[in-house]
Parts: sequence; structure tokens; C-alpha cells
Amino acid sequence: MSIKMRLLLSYIAMTIIPVVLFALIAATLASVFFKNAGTGSVNGMPAIWDSTNQRNELIAGVKFMARTDPDRFTDSGFLKNTDEELNLLQAGLVVMRSERMSFVSPFVDSPDLNKQLQGLPTGSDSYPWGKKVGGRFTVAKYDISFSDHSAGTVYVLSDMNLMIDNAKKFFPLLVLCLLVVTGLTNGILTFLVSRSIIKPLYRLKHAAEQIKEGNLDHEVNLIRKDEIGKLSGAFEEMRVRLKESIQLQLQYEENRKELISNISHDLKTPITGIKACVEGIQDGIADTGPKQEKYMSMIAKKTEEMDRLIDELFLFSKLDLNRLPFNLEPMDLEAYLRDFVEELRLDPRMAGVSVAFSFFGDRPVSVTADREKLGRVIMNIIENSLKYMNKATKEIRIDLFDGNNEATVEIQDNGSGIEDAALPHIFNRFYRADPSRNKALGGSGLGLAIVKQIIEGQGGNVWAESTLGEGTSIYFTLRKTKHGGELL
Repeated sequence: MSIKMRLLLSYIAMTIIPVVLFALIAATLASVFFKNAGTGSVNGMPAIWDSTNQRNELIAGVKFMARTDPDRFTDSGFLKNTDEELNLLQAGLVVMRSERMSFVSPFVDSPDLNKQLQGLPTGSDSYPWGKKVGGRFTVAKYDISFSDHSAGTVYVLSDMNLMIDNAKKFFPLLVLCLLVVTGLTNGILTFLVSRSIIKPLYRLKHAAEQIKEGNLDHEVNLIRKDEIGKLSGAFEEMRVRLKESIQLQLQYEENRKELISNISHDLKTPITGIKACVEGIQDGIADTGPKQEKYMSMIAKKTEEMDRLIDELFLFSKLDLNRLPFNLEPMDLEAYLRDFVEELRLDPRMAGVSVAFSFFGDRPVSVTADREKLGRVIMNIIENSLKYMNKATKEIRIDLFDGNNEATVEIQDNGSGIEDAALPHIFNRFYRADPSRNKALGGSGLGLAIVKQIIEGQGGNVWAESTLGEGTSIYFTLRKTKHGGELL
């Protein structure tokens, strides 16, 4: 659930839950404070609402009698019966005649009742709740005229004190409950929602501090399907990429150190040979023409070896920095390889080596490649193979395979082969599967690394397969072109 939806639901809950709880609490409080507010009777007394209705009906009867038969209020039996009925309904009757109380209900009798009744305003038959007598009775007043033409007044006093007292306690408590329910509900929901947001944010903060301290192994795995979960996923991806970047930087630094070490080693070997030859000539060891010629030949050979090593270092550096442009052009790969093999057979370095080419297709294989650099690739692979030819009959075979989108070239030899553990590393710069043999055989250690850089720079791939004692096959691919030179 998203944070937006969670907040929306919490807002709805903050509105609905307090309303429901307030209604339940109000009903409970009402049943406590007004427990007689229902129908029926309690302890023989009518319930409050029924009592109010009956009292209103009885007061209406008193009013009717005051208008139609005022002399009935001189009948003590009538007054007593009416008063008893009113008493059952928490009310009482008072009759005044000629400003004297002729009948007073025991229910409302008090020492200063006459004074309080006489202090009521004239001209009204009834008074609202605010007009009370004795602090507890509301009054209904009816003026009458007896048959002897004397004036009188009938008062019906209703006791509302109990209900008012309950109301005074009920409503403040009800407001307090409303505030408590609203505060608790909103507080609990706010706590739950904020904790679901703040807690994962603290975890992300802790992870950020770990990264700041250099600990990139501290994983951030917040299994959530909301915005924080997405943030956690992005944070974890950043951590992984940062870790990979640092590891790559360390690997580059290690490679740089290894490169410097290998360059120093590979340059020192021919320089040492040249230095020894020069010292031999200076010390007079080469005191004859043939000896001097031999020493000069050795110097020339070592110088050529250094020049070739520097050229390969320069070429590899340009390839590695993507600063060597490729002159890509459409070409018929099958025709190019046939011509290359024919020239290769005439090369003095291939004396005693059988070179064969095969292609079983029936159409030209059009690819886009740099002719010069492609020749460098093939020669580097073949020169590497020649170093490990340990059989009486030395063979190199070049095969071309025509695929749908790319052409594959296999260069196979029957040399000593390469161990499985070393096979994935042979295209690394300065890698030597057998350092001692490589030192004896010579070479810069950059030949196959240059092959990889050139092939991948032209959009192809390169890999090797080998069997110990049988030989090695190196494959590379080139992208084919459509008619008109467009790449597939």
C-alpha cells in the first residue's frame, strides 16, 4: 500500500472511528445518567419521558378545569386526588384565593412559597425552565374566577431538579469523552502511520552513515510495496553500483601496477642484453671482426624486440583509451582470408608449418571491418600459436562459418594446448599461462589482449577453446552487412 493511500485511510479513520466511539459512549452515559428515561416504571415511578408526557396531560386537564369549572378548586377531595396524581409525576398543586393559599401540596410546601409565587410576573400562564420557584420547580400559572366573584390562581409546580442535575453532569462529561476519544484515536493512528514511515527512514539513514564510513557491505532490504520500498531499492542499487565501481577502480589500480611491473620487466630484459653486448665490445672481448659482427647482431635483435614491444604497448594504450580510429569498410571476408593465407604461406616465419583454409558456403560473406587491423588480429593469433608448436608436424587451420547476422572465424593449431584454469585469462594483458616458458619464448604478453581490443572495437566477440596435448582454437566474430554496406 502506498504512503498516499495509507495517509488517506488514516484521515478517514480519524473521522469515522471517533464518531462511532462517541456515539457508543454517549449512549452508555445516557443509560447511566438517565436510567429511568425509557418506557415502563422503576420502583413504581413512571419513567422520565412517560412521566413528562403524563404530567403535561394532567396539567392540561388542570388548565381545562380552571377555565371551565373553577369552583372545583374549592373541593378538598378533588384537590387532594389531583395533587396525589401530580405528586406521582414529581409535581404539586397550589391554589390561591383572594391572595391567600387555600391549598398547598405537601410536595412543594416551603416557608417562603407564598412570597415566591407572588413575585412571579403577571400576564402569563406558564414560564420557561429559567423561571423557577425554590430553585427546583418550574411553574404553570392559571388565573381563575370563583362563582362568588373572588379571584384566584392555580399553580402547578413541576420538579425538574433531578433531570437538570443529571444534564449538568452529563453534557460536560460527554464533551470530555469526545475530546479524549478524538485525541486518543488521532494520536494512536498518527503514531502507527508515522512509525511505518519514520522507522524505515531511520534504517535508510543508518545505511547512509555506513556508506559514509566506507562500509559498502551493509545491505538495505526493506520489503515494502510503497514509495519507501522504491527508495530502498534505488538506495540498494546505488550501494551495489558504488561497491562495484570502487572494486573496479581497485582492479584498475592493480592492473596499472601490474602493467608498470610487466613493462619494466619486459623492457629490462632486452636492455640488459644490449648493455652486456656493449660492455663486451668496450672491454675488448669482441676483438675480432666475426665477434663484433655477432655482438652487433645481438644488439640489433634486442633493439628490434624493444621497438616491437613499445609499438605493441603504444597500440594497446590507444585501443584501451578508444583513441585508435577504425577504418571500417564492407569487405568479402572469404576472399580476404584466402588471399591472407596465400601470403602467409610465403612468410619465412611459417617455414615448416602447414596452413590451410576452408569455407563451405556458396555465397560471399560480406562483413564490415578494418582490413589492416584484421590482419594484425590474425597474425597475433598465429604468432601466439607458433610459440607452442611442439609436434613434428605443425599445422594451422583457418575456418570461416557464415551465420545469419555475423561471420565466425576459427584459427586452430595443433600445439600443446592451454589448461582450463588459464583459458579465461589468456586475453588479459601481460597474462602468461606459463611465465617461465614465455620468458624463454619471448613476446610482449599483449598479443591476444590486442586481438580482443580490436575485435570488440569492431563490434565482435572473441573466445578460445583448448584441449591439453591436442591444440587450441581461437574464435572471433564480425558483423555482417546488407547490400549497400548497412550493418545487420
